[in-house]
Amino acid sequence: METGLNSESLNKRGGSVEPKVGPFVPKTDRNPRDLRSWAKRTGFVSDYSGEAGTSGSEKFESFQQRGRGSSSSPKIEIDPVLGRMRDNRGVEIQPASHGGVGLEENVRKENDTDAERKVGFRGNGNGGNAHGVSAVAPVTEEKDEEENVVHDEVKVNLYEEEGVEPVDGGWKGPSELNCGLTENPGFVSLIYYGLQHYLSLAGSLVLIPLVMVPVMGGTDKDTATLISTMLFLSGITTILHVYFGTRLPLVQGSSFVYLAPALVIINAQEYRNLTEHKFRHIMRELQGAIIVGSIFQCILGFSGLMSILLRLINPVVVAPTVAAVGLAFFSYGFQQAGICLEISVPQIALVLLFTLYLRGISIFGRHLFRVYAIPLSVAIVWIYASFLTAGGVYNYKGCNPDIPSSNVLTEACRKHAYTIQHCRTDVSDALSTAAWVRIPYPLQWGFPIFHFRTCIIMVIVSLVASVDSVGTYRTVSLQVNSRPPTPGVVSRGIALEGFCSILAGLWGSGTGSTTLTENVHTINITKVASRKVVELGAVFLILFSFIGKVGALLASIPQALAAAVLCFMWALTVTLGLSTLQYGQSASFRNMAIVGVALFLGMSIPSYFQQYQPESSLILPSYLVPYVAASSGPFHSGLKQVDFAINALMSMNMVVTLLVAFLLDNTVPGSKQERGVYAWSKAEDIAADASLQSEYSLPKKLAWCCCWLKCLGV
Repeated sequence: METGLNSESLNKRGGSVEPKVGPFVPKTDRNPRDLRSWAKRTGFVSDYSGEAGTSGSEKFESFQQRGRGSSSSPKIEIDPVLGRMRDNRGVEIQPASHGGVGLEENVRKENDTDAERKVGFRGNGNGGNAHGVSAVAPVTEEKDEEENVVHDEVKVNLYEEEGVEPVDGGWKGPSELNCGLTENPGFVSLIYYGLQHYLSLAGSLVLIPLVMVPVMGGTDKDTATLISTMLFLSGITTILHVYFGTRLPLVQGSSFVYLAPALVIINAQEYRNLTEHKFRHIMRELQGAIIVGSIFQCILGFSGLMSILLRLINPVVVAPTVAAVGLAFFSYGFQQAGICLEISVPQIALVLLFTLYLRGISIFGRHLFRVYAIPLSVAIVWIYASFLTAGGVYNYKGCNPDIPSSNVLTEACRKHAYTIQHCRTDVSDALSTAAWVRIPYPLQWGFPIFHFRTCIIMVIVSLVASVDSVGTYRTVSLQVNSRPPTPGVVSRGIALEGFCSILAGLWGSGTGSTTLTENVHTINITKVASRKVVELGAVFLILFSFIGKVGALLASIPQALAAAVLCFMWALTVTLGLSTLQYGQSASFRNMAIVGVALFLGMSIPSYFQQYQPESSLILPSYLVPYVAASSGPFHSGLKQVDFAINALMSMNMVVTLLVAFLLDNTVPGSKQERGVYAWSKAEDIAADASLQSEYSLPKKLAWCCCWLKCLGV
């Protein structure tokens, strides 16, 4: 009977003898995190989610071979720390084969017949990712070609049954970057990529002064000077951030986050009837408020408080907040652009044509339309507008475009003065009045003015800017195929942004300096993420800022044309903000409700405060009415400074949206996986990985001097 059993078992095993595995001898030099032997012995199956940082309810079904006994089945090894299946390529114990068809051959045959059952979950080609995201690693093939097919083509959505998307926070593998984070493509390519990187950000870098200066009562020369100052500060702060901040390839500059509060302060009641030195007085007020708000941001970063706050900032908070930044300007966008439909409509149409319909067209191997959509469309429409001006489209009988609209006496000309000012390409005298060489310098507008009410506004706005930057840090770190930074590195980046905003306050840019949200879009379309490229481009910005005629040329852009470009830029900001919901379960009712309520109340509550009309005989343009609630809002406490600050903050969409989203996301029950809680790297992980040290660590000499700042990831 015993012989019959042996022969029967041999037949079931295809003529092979079951190898005898000796006792397991633990190795003393093993990595503590490598626990596959323990998982093999205990049968442990982890459902750990690296992105959410918690366990989910999803269970991985075991792989079972068809028509075979469990004794010869390949083992599925689960790493309980990383939460993913181990690649069976490296087997600790190699069994010996005994005659007939060996065990290795049987496994190979089984892999060939069941290749369609091999799965991967957003892997990097090695069966996992660098962030500890739950992943099922494909069983490896003997041939590299077969392995690539399995990894690239066959993917399984583990959340398909529940109707939600997988948490997408892990490293996504090679993303076809033309130039990686630490790569040096050569001097010629550096110049090309550097100019390309900043040209794609041109709309964000130079258009804010075209909105602010006319409202502040400044001249065309003031606009040119402010643009040159912003270019200079953007170059300086970008270099500082690349070397001493997060060290990610992020361009710093004047953000739209600071535009709404600047317009609120500009339209304060006491400034509306100013005629003499109005621009300089308001600029000094903005400088003082920005400096105080930036000091608060520095304290937030250098003290390590930002590391604690990161636990409460998640995609459900970041998404509606950033979206509200773009939605806040819906009253300005087309109201300004609609003054000259013959200019604004072609501009919007061209941008959409280049970015959407022609984005796949390659010329000389370059996606020119996708990368240079903004500068190309502006150049074409600007030339077209010049032909309209030269052809007499904006010539009105008896009206002189050189006469300011405030000095126009005839009723007929006064009716067309607004159109002449916004549509003609020859009304600006910036090119004729600007010097060829001018170096921006600190306190060029005068000494800053400090008021409690404006300083409180900028303190809160600096917090909004920090939330915006946190989302950008996270997204860009994944775009450049790196692990997310540690909380200390994030704190370091926020602290440096505060320091850069102090420089912006001293030089007088009118807004604070922060990480531009458009960086995400720029890296995505240019496929360039090299620090050296960003550094060289920043040097070009500094050089251009010294040439006064460059700022003057940009200041000559017709205002209707600038407004049309801003319509697209603000819409892009909205979509970039909402795109961060991909890191959580975007189909979850909890998340949908929080984002929807936050956005709706973020638009509705400020509307309530903005309905109170200003007590002034001066008639304001309709697009400025939402920014005058600070002086005439419904909140009255008897303290004018406090009343101004509360009414101003509650009239800003992004502030209300942040408050609502922050409160709901941190009080409404929900798993960390559902919320998409950001999983940041740990300091010991970076210390143990030489490649990560080169990505996030400070330069050695500076790190040695600042070694006491452990909370900043030094």
